[in-house]
Amino acid sequence: MGFPLRDRFALAAALIGPFLAALMLSLFRTSVSGTDPALILVVVVVAVSAIGNRWAGAVAALSSAAWFDFFLTPPYQRLSIASTDNVETAVLLLAVGLVVSQLAARARRLRVITVTDAGHLARIHDTALLVQSATSPDLVVEQVRRQLVDVLRLQGCRFEYGSLLGQPPRLEQDGSVVVGHRHWDVDRDGWPEGEMELRASASGHYSGRFMLRPLPGTVPSLQARLVAVTLADHAGAALDTAGPVLDR
Repeated sequence: MGFPLRDRFALAAALIGPFLAALMLSLFRTSVSGTDPALILVVVVVAVSAIGNRWAGAVAALSSAAWFDFFLTPPYQRLSIASTDNVETAVLLLAVGLVVSQLAARARRLRVITVTDAGHLARIHDTALLVQSATSPDLVVEQVRRQLVDVLRLQGCRFEYGSLLGQPPRLEQDGSVVVGHRHWDVDRDGWPEGEMELRASASGHYSGRFMLRPLPGTVPSLQARLVAVTLADHAGAALDTAGPVLDR
């Protein structure tokens, strides 16, 4: 259990990278403008976001803004800014860093999906078409249920409409798995025991969940898990378009 090694490395880089960059830039602060160091720190945020997740990127953005203030704006080595221009630069650095971290994390997920095989892409495409043409969201749910069994190599899969009861292990939007409040390293430890939920949602509303029953000994790739999340989102979109769903 715990955060995957890549995310732990990214979080450490988010804390240390902006500090080291700002410290090095402070050696040349008399010869560079206030915006140039800020742009360099944005590059650090992008780098952290590319190797980690959006939380690491957000930490890097906050760290960059703080160290920019501390090392690169007068009065130096104090968390206060005397110049209005430097205040605006620090705020923009934080805002741009947060936005870029979200975009970089999104791009990381999309990049993983683009390298999946043609069969996965065909499933996503076919389900998207069915969402637009199906007369009943149940048709989409049933197609996604069958596809999840195939994509994740499951023993079985069922769909629960309405309220989300209990706290079973959960397959998250980024392809990771959470057990309770802790991350589970699927690639190292395989699936957790028992059924696992994959929520179907759209526009922030949960319409239900797919209950996955993994086949012992199988460990689907991150690409396959992201495809499964995308398929579940299609089911959520179909249910959301159809309106409120009562417990069935």
